[in-house]
Amino acid sequence: MVLPSLVFLIIFAYLPMGGLVMAFQDYKPWLGLTGSEWVGLDQFRYLFERQDSLQVIWNTLIIAIFKMVLNLFAPFVFAILLNEIRKQLVKRFVQTLVYLPHFLSWVILGGILTDLLSTEGGLVNRLLTGIFGIEPIFFLGDGDWFRFTVILSDVWKEFGFGTVVFLAALANVNPSLYEAAEVDGASRWKQTLHITVPSMIPIAIVVGTLALGNVLNAGFDQIFNLYNSLVYAKGDIIDTFVYRTAILSGEMGFGTAIGLFKSVISFVLVVISYRLAYKLANYRIF
Repeated sequence: MVLPSLVFLIIFAYLPMGGLVMAFQDYKPWLGLTGSEWVGLDQFRYLFERQDSLQVIWNTLIIAIFKMVLNLFAPFVFAILLNEIRKQLVKRFVQTLVYLPHFLSWVILGGILTDLLSTEGGLVNRLLTGIFGIEPIFFLGDGDWFRFTVILSDVWKEFGFGTVVFLAALANVNPSLYEAAEVDGASRWKQTLHITVPSMIPIAIVVGTLALGNVLNAGFDQIFNLYNSLVYAKGDIIDTFVYRTAILSGEMGFGTAIGLFKSVISFVLVVISYRLAYKLANYRIF
C-alpha cells in the first residue's frame, strides 16, 4: 500500500533535487549538467555582491514578517470577538463569510484587486476621492503602497481561516471558569481578559513559533499575480526573483543558488521554531 506513495515521492520530490548541482555550475542548457563548467561557490558570492539580490532578501523579510505578525494578531482578536456572539446562526454565517477568501486562488483575487484598486475608476479610489477628497492612490504601481496592499490583502484572505485554530482552543475552555467568574461579579471584559486570553496564549505561541519557519516565504502566488516592473525595487521577493533570473533571464545557475540559499535558511528556521514550540508550549509532532 505504501509502495506507490514512495515511488511517487522519489520521482517527484527527490529525483529533481539532482538539479541543485546547477547552483555550483555556470550552467548552460546546451551543455547539460555534465558538460557545464564547475564554479564552486561563485554563484553564492555573486548573490551577496549583487545589490538587487540583497534588496530582494530585505523585501522578503519585511513582507513576510509583517504578514506573520498580522496573521497571528488578527485571527487571535477575531476569534475572541466571534466567541462573544451568542446566536449560533449569526456566528456560523460570519464564520463562513470570512472563511471564503481562503479558498480563492490569487489568480482570481489578483484580478479582483486590480479592478478594485485601479486609479481609473477603481472602487477604492472612487471612495477615497469622494469621501476624503484625496488624489487617487496608485496602490499597485508605487513600491510603498504595493507592500501595504500585499500585506493587508494577505491578512484579509487568511485571517478567517486562521481563526479555526483559536476557536478550537476556546472550545476547550472549561465553562465552569466563566460560571465562577460570573458568580464573583466579573464583567464580560474581565472574563475575556483573565480567562479567554490566557487560555489562548499557548496555542498562540505554537502558531507564532511555527510561523518562524516561513519567514522567507512571502507568497509567490500573490506577488506574481499583483506586481509589475514599477514595484520590483520594493515588491520583488526571493521566489519571484528566482523566477525572473532563472526562467526569464536564463541565469539558471544563479537562480538555483538563490533557491538553495532560501531552502537551507528555511530548514534551519523550521528546526529552530519546532524546538521553540516544544520548549515554550510543549508542542511536538513525534
